[in-house]
Amino acid sequence: DMSFHLVFTGNPGTGKTTIARILAKIYKQLGLVSKGQFIEVDRSGLVDHFAGGTALKTTNVINRAIGGILFIDEAYSLASNSENDYGREAIDTILKAMEDNRDDFIVIVAGYTELMDRFLHSNPGLESRFNKFLEFRDYTAEELYDIFILMADEANLWVDKAGCKYLEEYFDRLVENKPANFANGRAVRNLLEEVLTAQANRLAPQKEITDEELNTLTFEDFLVDENED
Repeated sequence: DMSFHLVFTGNPGTGKTTIARILAKIYKQLGLVSKGQFIEVDRSGLVDHFAGGTALKTTNVINRAIGGILFIDEAYSLASNSENDYGREAIDTILKAMEDNRDDFIVIVAGYTELMDRFLHSNPGLESRFNKFLEFRDYTAEELYDIFILMADEANLWVDKAGCKYLEEYFDRLVENKPANFANGRAVRNLLEEVLTAQANRLAPQKEITDEELNTLTFEDFLVDENED
């Protein structure tokens, strides 16, 4: 018998949830789980405000996940040093379910690398059951550029030459000065939304708008970020 429980570590927007969903389908095809459903929760979906409520709430989530994958995002938030916190009750309930249903229940916990390390060391049961780690590294500037172009293409948009050059320089600066909790793909999505808003504001005064204009993001649309700075 092998354990297939996993720890996903890394910053937001690096694809942890997406990969977990894909794994649920793969594990189902391999026969490692019977149903292959994907249940995603965070602390709010497991922890109750009253004594005894957390065990019931967590058990209900586990029952939905048996036969597939339970994905716990920001799992480190369950471990608290407070005596009045019921997060540890959720952990204990999950650990018991992992033991009782080891043949048809897989848990993936995810979160920031350093915080997840503390989380796993907070409970001997966690250390013993989670021994497979997958680190999701931050995207490079080139990868962030490719993600933006892909998102634009999926929306039937294309970026003009000057806009592409701006994007390359923008992502170079972003990666060079990124914060510790850099949002990666989410940051790209936010930028695209800002640019789309700028494009709409630019085109709104025109009486007639061609399909080409509607489907083109220009250099001018990207300057919204510079103006906000």
